[in-house]
Amino acid sequence: MTGRFCLLAFVAATGAVHWFPYLPDQKLWTGGLAAVAVASALVFFLAKTYRWRLLFPLWAAIAGLLITVARAEYRLADTLDSSNENRVSRVVLRIAELPRLGIDSRQFQADVISSLPEGVPSRILVSWAAADWAGPFGKKDRKPAEFPELIPGQVWRMSLTLKKPHGNRNPHAFDYEAYLFAQGVRATGSVRGKPQYLHDEPWASLPVIAQRARHYVRAAMQPYLEGKRYGAVLLALAIGDQASVEASDWQVFNLTGITHLVSISGSHITMIAALGGSLVFWLWRRLRFRGHALAEHWPAQVAAAVAALFIAWLYCLLAGWGVPARRTFLMLAVIAAAYLLRLPMNASRLLSLVAFAVVVLDPWALLASGFWLSFGAVYVLMASAGWWGQPVGRAKVSRWRRWRVALSTAVRLQLAITVGLMPLLALIFHEVSLASPLANAYAIPVISVVVTPVSLLLAGAALLPGLELPAAGLAWLGHAAMDWIMVPTVWLADFRAASIYVAAAPLWLTIFAMLGLLLAVMPYGIPFRNMGWLFMLPALLWTPKRPPEGGWDLYALDVGQASAVVIQTARHALLFDTGLRSSATSDDGVRTIWPFMRAMGIKKLDVMVISHADIDHAGGLRSMLLAAPVEQSYSSFDVLEYLKREARMLGDPGVLPPLPLAMSPCEYGMTWEADGVAFEFLWPLTPNSISKQSKRSQRNDGGCVLRIRGVHHSALLPGDIGVSQEKALADRGLEPVDVVLAAHHGSKNSSSPQFVDAVQARHVVAQAGLWNRYGHPSPEVQERWQEAGAEFWRTDQQGAFIVHSRQSGLTAQSERQFARRYWQSR
Repeated sequence: MTGRFCLLAFVAATGAVHWFPYLPDQKLWTGGLAAVAVASALVFFLAKTYRWRLLFPLWAAIAGLLITVARAEYRLADTLDSSNENRVSRVVLRIAELPRLGIDSRQFQADVISSLPEGVPSRILVSWAAADWAGPFGKKDRKPAEFPELIPGQVWRMSLTLKKPHGNRNPHAFDYEAYLFAQGVRATGSVRGKPQYLHDEPWASLPVIAQRARHYVRAAMQPYLEGKRYGAVLLALAIGDQASVEASDWQVFNLTGITHLVSISGSHITMIAALGGSLVFWLWRRLRFRGHALAEHWPAQVAAAVAALFIAWLYCLLAGWGVPARRTFLMLAVIAAAYLLRLPMNASRLLSLVAFAVVVLDPWALLASGFWLSFGAVYVLMASAGWWGQPVGRAKVSRWRRWRVALSTAVRLQLAITVGLMPLLALIFHEVSLASPLANAYAIPVISVVVTPVSLLLAGAALLPGLELPAAGLAWLGHAAMDWIMVPTVWLADFRAASIYVAAAPLWLTIFAMLGLLLAVMPYGIPFRNMGWLFMLPALLWTPKRPPEGGWDLYALDVGQASAVVIQTARHALLFDTGLRSSATSDDGVRTIWPFMRAMGIKKLDVMVISHADIDHAGGLRSMLLAAPVEQSYSSFDVLEYLKREARMLGDPGVLPPLPLAMSPCEYGMTWEADGVAFEFLWPLTPNSISKQSKRSQRNDGGCVLRIRGVHHSALLPGDIGVSQEKALADRGLEPVDVVLAAHHGSKNSSSPQFVDAVQARHVVAQAGLWNRYGHPSPEVQERWQEAGAEFWRTDQQGAFIVHSRQSGLTAQSERQFARRYWQSR
């Protein structure tokens, strides 16, 4: 047991490092190690009975801490020189991973060989966009842009605009910077001009060889999957390439809880290893060499175990060597080693040893949701199998009974995994699928028995010449099976009760839920074991604290060069602007705003205000209407006509989302009250004054300006108005406010001296994208606000801006300030 505690202490210490806002300096290390030495001495002399049970885990934790910090320091040192940021560098690079294929783009990780100027990190992420980009409204049936064939191992010379990794930072949201840091990517680059192909290095390293093999398998399969609705799923099942799977399909998979079936998982790899091992076992017992059976020299069981492990390793490389694949391979390796060496092995020893091995290989595996879901599912599966396992005997049992018992056990195990992982799913995705047991009941047999094996056979047939006809038949069969199960799956996803949204619970409540899970899967005889599931209810039913009557919370989300502000009162929620549409299938509504609302426990919008019809303010409108019911909308344009025009541009004429229950134009003087907080439009003077105007400046000038006045504090959201509109507002007697959203993202054509003097703001926030081409916010504007006594906040540098208005005072903070991590570059 001491050994297991040591392994888990090492893993826990490694995870603790990833919560550090900064890595420890020399003084802190000296003091910490001195404290550990004193504590070790006290334990050694005062706790003689338990000294080693306490000291070994303590020293293991210190070792994990030291090793992880050292590796983090080494990775942080491999950074982009500040003088090279947002400048063009000439880089010679080698493609390191399978490129992501888009309709009009390519993206891949690359190893830097040389650069001019120097100061470029060793691993970068390269984005190559087509010259004739179709824009955010690209038609679905447009032809893919032409690119040269990009193969891992190729060496290119490229002119790249390099930047340090940067991603939007919002509460309870995906940390893109952490993801890139875990991948070892220390800079991102955009291609400028025409890259030059130099030569090929197919045998540069084992990872390059594996990624190159993935490329050839994908290239061989694509002709047979072209034009098939779920062809990308078959590709994902074969080699783990999920980039081509449509975002709408992922949404369906998540809502119905079958995501694990359409990605390479532990059961997937184990099945392949078991088939390979069984084949070797069968052959080994029958093959002879020089008159002697091979089994006489080496037992067939041993040969089968080694072969299964080797096959699993090869397939894990082909699948991309992700965290679940690594966990599965290492688990199989430990099991095989224990079998060959005749070592005793139980579930706790196996999982603790594998977790230690995964973390030693990659300390940042702990940042991946796949690590926790993978180990959680295996733990629940092992414990549940112990509950429902059937004794094996010699009694004759009918085939029908064996199949019925196997099916019943599989369904119960799936139900246990679904319920057991609810706290983790709620913590990570803020959503729990209630339709998962039903969807998995029919999806598991079809995908596991038909779709997955057919996808693998298709990959093999597509690579071999002369098997074009069988490959085409396999592609048809796999797609037909996938298409068949997606009919009820889509219906379940569209059903409102298919899933429930779970607000982000505090860390202590999540830990409490996980303790309940551990208790629930304990063996029989543990007191109150059946009550363990009740420990999960507080986390699943958690409701975040709302503002009191007359108070309000404001969240200016980090949506890049766009605008989206969420306001909460005691019982109501308002959204001001919906962010940017970046492509035909992606926008800030579905990518940022709705996930944030789910995490905050907001299930509907009482009011939605769209200041004007620019794509960076109204881009997420359609997604928000699809995601959440909206009772009332206000806008400076005709929302219905905007949605109809957008549908035509997206290639879906006449397809409209659910509309708000009431739609009204914003107009000077319109007011309403919610929970003691007054909302008032200060602009435009007349409704629909720009409904038929198309120029951007005219849309900006006629946008909605909203003032929020609580019992204690006030805020002003002016949209993209300019100096003349600000002057008109000031001339009308604009009252001072506490918080202001800098007009037009902090443009130099807004925030005039007269306006700044009139509002006398304490806090000003500019929603802008890092290194945006407009230069927002203007340094002159920022200086003007600061000279007037305001604290100036920038979402591009500080992340989401959060304000709480209470009787005790006005508190403001940024997400990067509140939840800083050591890998942040700014």
